[in-house]
Amino acid sequence: MMNRRQRYSASTKRALVDVAERLFTENGYTATSLDAIVAGAEVTKGALYHHFSGKQAIFEAAFERVESRATAGITQAAEGHRDPWEKAQAGLRAFLTAVQEPAYRQIVISDGPSVLGHERFREQEERSTYAIVDEIVRAVLTADDRDLDEDMLDTFTRIFFGAMSAAGGAVAVSEDPAAAAARVETAIGVIMAGLQQLLESGAAATWST
Repeated sequence: MMNRRQRYSASTKRALVDVAERLFTENGYTATSLDAIVAGAEVTKGALYHHFSGKQAIFEAAFERVESRATAGITQAAEGHRDPWEKAQAGLRAFLTAVQEPAYRQIVISDGPSVLGHERFREQEERSTYAIVDEIVRAVLTADDRDLDEDMLDTFTRIFFGAMSAAGGAVAVSEDPAAAAARVETAIGVIMAGLQQLLESGAAATWST
C-alpha cells in the first residue's frame, strides 16, 4: 500500500501525462512545450524531471497510454464473441474506431514514427496491437482443428498486421475518418470472406513451408 508521499508522486505523474496527452493531441509534439505541460498540471519543472527525463519521455508515456487504451478496446470487443470470424470482425471494427480518436490520430499516427523513430515505433506497436492481431489471426486459422505450421501462422499474422497498420494510418489521416473506416471494413471483410472460403474448402492443408 502506498504512503502519502507515494500517492502524491503517483498523482503528480498521472496529472503530467493527462496534460501532456491533451496538449500533444491538440497541438502536436513540436508545438507543445514542457512549460505548457507543467503549467497545465500545476507543478514545477523539477517535479516533471523527477518523473521524466524530458519531452520525448513524457511523449512516450502519453503514446503508451493511448496505445493501451486502444488495445483494451480491441481486446474487449473481440472477447465478446466466441466464433473466430465474428471475433476477427469485432476486433477490426474496434481497431478502426480507435484510429479515429483524435489522440490516436495525432500521437500515434502523426507524431509517433518521427518522435520515437521507426524502430522504436514498431517495437511499441508489436507490444500492443500486434499481439492482439496475432491472437485473432491464429484463432481464425486454427479453428476446426486446422493444422498450420508456426512459420505459416507467423507469416499470415505479419501480413494481416501490416495491412491493418497501413489501413489504420489511412483512416487516421483522412479528412473523413468515418467514411475511410467504412471502406476499410468493407475491403478487409471481402478478403476475410475469401480466406474463410479457402479454409472451409480444405485449401489450408496445402499451406506449408
